[in-house]
Amino acid sequence: MTSKNGPPELDAIDTQLLTILAQDARLSYADMGKKLFMSQGAVHSRVKKLMDAKLIKVISAELDYAMLGFDVTAFLGIYLEKSNMYDFVKAEMKKIPEIVDAHYTTGTYSIFAKVICRDTDHLRDILANKIQNINGIQRTETFISLEETLARPLLLAKID
Repeated sequence: MTSKNGPPELDAIDTQLLTILAQDARLSYADMGKKLFMSQGAVHSRVKKLMDAKLIKVISAELDYAMLGFDVTAFLGIYLEKSNMYDFVKAEMKKIPEIVDAHYTTGTYSIFAKVICRDTDHLRDILANKIQNINGIQRTETFISLEETLARPLLLAKID
C-alpha cells in the first residue's frame, strides 16, 4: 500500500474494499468479508490500514436533511476581496454549521460553497448575518437547488 511517489499502491482487495465502503459503509466487516472471500478480522485489518494511510477520511451517515426539516440547499459563489484572505475566510466559514461543503476554485468565484438551511428565511439570515459579514468576502451569488439530480461516490472497482 505504500508508494514513494504519487498515490499509494492499492491491490485489488483494497480497491474493492474502498468501493464497498463507498457504496454502503453500514455493512459489517463480516458482510464485507463475505463479498471479498475474507475473514472479518482480515477486513478489519485492511480498513484500519486504509484509515491509517488516510485513504478513508471518515465513515459517516448520509442524512436526509429534508426529512429533518432542512428543505433548502443552496450553492454560493463567493468572491474574495483579495486571494491572500482565503485562509482567514476559510477559518471563519468553518464556524458556520450550515456550510457543509466548500471548495477553493479557479474561474469566476474564489470559493464555491454548499449551504443547507431550514427555509429561505434561514438562508437569508445565514447570508446576511454570517457569511457576508466575514472580512475578506467581497460579495456572493446564491443558487438555490430545486432538486439533487445526482449524488454518488466515485467507485474504484466493480463488485459482483
